[in-house]
Order: sequence, then C-alpha cells, then structure tokens
Amino acid sequence: MMALTLKPMRVKDLAAKVVKGDRSAVAKAITLVENGGADSALLLRTIGPKLGRAFVLGVTGPPGTGKSSVIDRLAEHYRKKGLKVGIIAIDPTSPLTGGALLGDRVRMVDLTMDEGVYIRSMASRGWAGGLSAAVSDVIQILDASGTDLVIVETVGTGQSDTDIIRVAHAVAVVLMPGMGDDIQASKAGLMEIGDLYLVNKADLPGADDTVVDLLAMVKDQRGRNPAVLKASATSGEGIEAVAAGIEKTRSRFLSPSPSDEGKEIRLRSIRGMITERARKKALGEMEDKDTEIGRLALSVLARKITIDDAADSILRGRRASRGSGRAGSRN
Repeated sequence: MMALTLKPMRVKDLAAKVVKGDRSAVAKAITLVENGGADSALLLRTIGPKLGRAFVLGVTGPPGTGKSSVIDRLAEHYRKKGLKVGIIAIDPTSPLTGGALLGDRVRMVDLTMDEGVYIRSMASRGWAGGLSAAVSDVIQILDASGTDLVIVETVGTGQSDTDIIRVAHAVAVVLMPGMGDDIQASKAGLMEIGDLYLVNKADLPGADDTVVDLLAMVKDQRGRNPAVLKASATSGEGIEAVAAGIEKTRSRFLSPSPSDEGKEIRLRSIRGMITERARKKALGEMEDKDTEIGRLALSVLARKITIDDAADSILRGRRASRGSGRAGSRN
C-alpha cells in the first residue's frame, strides 16, 4: 500500500485535532500510522507530550471463549462511570485483501452508537504473537485523544497470543469451562502472562473445576497471585468482580506517586512499545531491501551461500549504511 504523504503543517494540524478528541482526526491518524512513513513519525512525535494517561488492558485467550462479549460488558461498565473507552480489535488477515476478516465487530454493535467509545479493527497482517505491527502507535493516538481505558483484543489463536504483555499495563486471559487439556498445554504461554484469569460462560458445566485447575496453575507465578474469576458475559453476571480486579492494577497505574510496582507497570509497557517499534522499523528496512533479498535467495537456492550468510549480508549492509550516514553528518 502506498503511504499518503502530507505536508508537515497538515500533520501537526491533524495531531492538534487528535489531542482535542476529534473522532474523525483519530481515524485519519490511525490510518496514517498504519501506512507508516515520515508522516507517521512526525505525528507520534507531535502528540508525545500528551501521552501517559490511558490505562491499557489486554484481553487474550483461545478462540470461542467470548473475548469480544467480555470486552463489550467491560466497556459498558466503564462508560457508566464516565470513562472514555477505546477498543483495538486485532483480527486475522484476509489472504485476498489483507483486511481484517472480522472487521464489522458485530458483537459490539451497541457500543458503536456511543460517542464515548472508539472501536478500531486492525488486521494482524501476518504479525506473530496475536497483535498488529501498528498497535502500539494506535494506543498512543487513543491515549493522546483523551481515552481513559484502551482495551486491546488479540487475534485469539491460542497460546501464541503472548505479545500483548509488551503493550498492556494489565492482561486478562479469557478461558471457558471444559478446557482442561488446553489449559495444561498452555502452561508455557497464556498461563504465564495474565494479571487476571477469567472463566467465561460460567453457566456451563465444569466452570468450578476449571477455576480450581487455574488456581493451582497460576499460584505464585512471576512472584504474584493473579486473580482467578468466573463470569457470564451473556448475562453480565460476574463482570463487576472482573472490573474490580482490573481496578486494583489500574489504581496503582493512576497513583500520583506510584509505588515500585506501579512504576514497573508503566515501564513494562514502555519497554514493550520500544521493542515493537524497533521490530517494525527493522521489518520496514527489510521490505526496502526486497530486491537484495531476492538476489540473496537465488544464491541460497543455487547453494552458493547459506541462509545465515544471506542474513549476515543484510545486517552488514545496515551497519555500513548507518556508518556512512554518521560520517556524512560530520562534514
């Protein structure tokens, strides 16, 4: 996709409208960062001083557990408290169009009528870990626009959806009754990242057994005791308790003089966003080198070099170009 190029003043005007909470400007800004380029960098730099107010909640878990329904209920809960809510829903990518397969967000139709809720579907576009390459940028835009709570829903491909911990201040893992074997298989993935574990569809048989299994698995993980709760998003039962669990982390995040734990909540997210930004830039540079990669691939196919040799060649080229850039800046 060819990125739309704007004049610097237009980018700054767009940033000013984002800060004022203009929904149309927010939509345009998100499209801008999804396309990438110099305009995207200028926009993010301009809104930088307005960041740091939004609490980011990640919602992840296997398919079919009702993540969207849980998010719908949580958004309703926080809107009743007067908070502005942003929802970033990461969806699988269409192999034909590259768009988000579930972009209509049919389960959140009621929220779309609320001016205090902004919903954006984003295609994963092959990005591993359940997220999208631009998700940290979109979080920044929603933050700058005055959003109090940003909820990020991962793709939902199961145990691999662990990158959410890089950008979220707290992570809720949504499961459902009857997932005993799946939970056991996820010990090294989803079972290590949650601040809260929710057994949704608690009206189904086996909900209490699933809670017991989870309590045994997550006890003392990462030096903490994550909350394990059950609820039914369909009826709304248990959602108040889930929100209360989230508020324990959010209150530490919002504290004027945050504790060491509160600072770590913020730092974890910032470190993750830096990492995501570095990965995105690295991938962008690789795309710029498509011709060179193609040439190297032919050499690998002809068994003239190895894949490691090809990768080293790309890295040497990057280091050389950076070195020449620094040398040129001194002249």
